[in-house]
Amino acid sequence: MSENKRKIKGNMWYFFWKRVFDIFFSFLAILILLLPMIIVGIIVKITSKGPMIFKDRRVGKNKKIINVYKFRSMYIDAEENIDKYLTPEQKEVWLRERKLDNDPRITKFGKFIRKTSLDELPQLFNILFGQMSFVGTRPITIHELEDNFTDEQQKIIVSGKPGLTGYWQIYGRGSAEYFDGERQNLELEYYYKRSLMFDLKLIILTIPAVFKAKGV
Repeated sequence: MSENKRKIKGNMWYFFWKRVFDIFFSFLAILILLLPMIIVGIIVKITSKGPMIFKDRRVGKNKKIINVYKFRSMYIDAEENIDKYLTPEQKEVWLRERKLDNDPRITKFGKFIRKTSLDELPQLFNILFGQMSFVGTRPITIHELEDNFTDEQQKIIVSGKPGLTGYWQIYGRGSAEYFDGERQNLELEYYYKRSLMFDLKLIILTIPAVFKAKGV
């Protein structure tokens, strides 16, 4: 079904209470997880050369480019010297999907924090600052947006904030890909189903997904 024939859900009260939820629980989570985050950051720093925090440029609401914070899980030159680490085939997959199985650029500790999703904890600050939400579409690059979504689909994607978790992260994480359109469909599906109860459902489903180390 075409995007313009399906109703995008969400009203003023939905966005108001969603933001209240984001502010309160991101602040609470930061207070509770501050010590573990400090410990993870120190281990990142002492196990490989480079900063503990990696700033990833992604597309935010209204197509504004934002810095998404993560604990650095790759070697410091992983972005600049991609040909040093990846074969031509791996590079092709990475440039198309922005994910790669057994990525050789990831450090030993980086594999652990990615598998447990600990690398994404600094995004709590993105949520607190209003750049992201707990639930939304996955933060993607401008190239991912423009190369894989139609103009109509892009308008839908950038009408909301990217999320720490979401529909794609739960139902397609690690398996859905751009080349066959499945990943696009999963990302767009969130906008047709979102509500406070649906967001809460996705948050609850995220917990077992993290403990099972599901997906990438």
